[in-house]
Amino acid sequence: MNAQNDRENYVGIDVSKTQLDIAIGQEGQSWQAANTSAGICALILRLLEFQPCLIVVESTGGLEKPLVKALQKVALPVALVHPGRVRKFAAGIGWIAKTDRLDARLLAWYGFAAQPKARPRPEPACEILSELVRRRGQVVEMLTAERNRRSTCPISLSDTLEEHIAWLTAERDRLTAQIKTMLASQPEFNDKDVVLQSVKGVGPIFSATLQAELPELGIYSHKQIAALVGVAPFNNDSGSFRCKRRSKGGRSGVRSTLYLATLSAIQHNLVIKAHYQQLIDRGKLRMVAVVACMRKLIVILNAMVRDMRTWQPQALT
Repeated sequence: MNAQNDRENYVGIDVSKTQLDIAIGQEGQSWQAANTSAGICALILRLLEFQPCLIVVESTGGLEKPLVKALQKVALPVALVHPGRVRKFAAGIGWIAKTDRLDARLLAWYGFAAQPKARPRPEPACEILSELVRRRGQVVEMLTAERNRRSTCPISLSDTLEEHIAWLTAERDRLTAQIKTMLASQPEFNDKDVVLQSVKGVGPIFSATLQAELPELGIYSHKQIAALVGVAPFNNDSGSFRCKRRSKGGRSGVRSTLYLATLSAIQHNLVIKAHYQQLIDRGKLRMVAVVACMRKLIVILNAMVRDMRTWQPQALT
């Protein structure tokens, strides 16, 4: 009876562009609400009466943001989960049918079974920094694509292409300057920024990315933080069969920036450089060695932020 009550304390919400599908547990109520400010407010009032132990929402490319922010604002516990993991969970329990209403019910079940952690409410300044970091990433992606088009662009269009490249370059630089200003002017960012940038290989963009997209840095254990970023090796064994350990999942935005920072650290950071060379000397493939260095770097940064201590290489050798 208690297990059933616990199971029914989880709420799943499937988000689409115009509609929210809500389900309480596996057997509780289900209903729909408009994905508008008024619809979200009405939903929150109903959920406040119910007081669920966790609300589970899928990442849907940004459509879920207004709902998640509203839930966090009234201190309702909400977990944002990856849709791929939910679909694998559905396959594992034989859940084949798929509709918005069934997806909401599935999310409630996933919440009870997987126990994802509630997402902490970000500070307003952190939200602004996060949007700046993401927008800069989008601009850099567009800039790279436009530069790659130079070789195939018709001569008649080359001028407009170069104009767009110049505009994107200026926009990237403007966003970079804005990010640096936030890191320097906001006390909640500046203290951590000093710690992070004391490490050779860590620049302002990587520091901002970690503070905006990885608020768990310095709070989680070294194994948890490596898994969260997606650089922790996972076993894939069965009986006497031993497969290669592989890293998978994690926060792609943080991981891609960590990769670039690690390449720089391999060149200029004596501790990371020595670790990389040791792995290469042992016959490890280059990419395997780079990922191992990514893991070492994020673990070091996690410990530094936890203790709020700047770079001390002698403690790592």
